[in-house]
Amino acid sequence: MDSVLLSTAYLPPLSYFSSIFSNDIIVLEKFEHFVKQSYRNRCEILTANGKLALSIPVLKQSDKELISEKRISYAEDWQKQHWRTITSAYKNSPYFEYFEDEFRPYYENQYEFLFEFNTSLLQTVLNVLRLKREIRFTDHYQTDTGFISDKRNLSEIRQPFFNGQSYYQIFSPKSGFVNNLSCIDAVFNIGLETLHLKNA
Repeated sequence: MDSVLLSTAYLPPLSYFSSIFSNDIIVLEKFEHFVKQSYRNRCEILTANGKLALSIPVLKQSDKELISEKRISYAEDWQKQHWRTITSAYKNSPYFEYFEDEFRPYYENQYEFLFEFNTSLLQTVLNVLRLKREIRFTDHYQTDTGFISDKRNLSEIRQPFFNGQSYYQIFSPKSGFVNNLSCIDAVFNIGLETLHLKNA
């Protein structure tokens, strides 16, 4: 069975999911340090005004914190803001009403840790897509990945170029097709057809 090593990500981009589609086992890195301005706590969606980044605020406790110990901040009501923005962007998309109840609880219930939140949300996306994958976790920082495909860089904003296959986007008549957005863009726009998207 093929395995891929990934960093955690908040509603990850399709480049990240392309690795999930082609591997049976997902291994999430728990022992790396948290990296600012990355997809670990940020996703990008398409709105009527173009591409928009949504970021989860996190608490700073020390200069070097393990990603598995990074806590979410609720000083601001970011959950309400994110859900309102997601709803505004996708309420008229073909599949939003089918899947919104799967995602809404993540913007109503609080999670203490970012890693836990992201992992649970990732499992929900897999469930929505009816995609069975085994999720495992590292027990130390992986330096020699050996037999496993190391794709931890897919959680970086400046990741390798991804020439994603185009698909229907509700705002494409206005903005044109926007590549490598959060997985929810494809889920809400084309539903289970997301599974057929490949790196073009």
